[in-house]
Amino acid sequence: MNTKTLVSLSLLVGIGAVLHTVIPGFFLGMKPDMMLTMMFLGIILFPAKKNVLLLGVLTGVISGLTTQFPGGFLPNLIDKPITAFVFYGLFLATQKVTRSVIGASVLTAAGTLVSGSIFLLSAYLIVGLPGAFFALFAAVVLPATIVNAGAMFVVYPIIHSILKRSSMKEAVTTEQLS
Repeated sequence: MNTKTLVSLSLLVGIGAVLHTVIPGFFLGMKPDMMLTMMFLGIILFPAKKNVLLLGVLTGVISGLTTQFPGGFLPNLIDKPITAFVFYGLFLATQKVTRSVIGASVLTAAGTLVSGSIFLLSAYLIVGLPGAFFALFAAVVLPATIVNAGAMFVVYPIIHSILKRSSMKEAVTTEQLS
């Protein structure tokens, strides 16, 4: 694994961790998971299985440690790696379309819906939910989907243009070939 790729992925995870920690829980301890946006961005920029696994596990651990959802550590550990590979599969299937800002945003929305569903289902099975599944889905997952898609719409072109101008372009191209 390329050192430049690791540094870039760690920066994305770090930014996601800060955003995840700063955003307050607003409905029964649940909050939009901005770490997902950074995880998805890392998968789009560095689409390799080892990167997907690394991002999924790290994002799960950090999301679990910073969650305000009661008993949310284990559901995060389950949710993020599964979501990372589902997103990766969707990305590979739609790679031509998802290289655009709109495509990346739509894929982020789909990934957020998958993540929210897996999280709520695993939380329901492991620790129980503090409310009805569909109420939590409507009150937290659907708004998080809009927030994450909007964040990707804003962040993706910025990061993409930075990578074009920097030496990271070589790391991205090399990583995609392997």
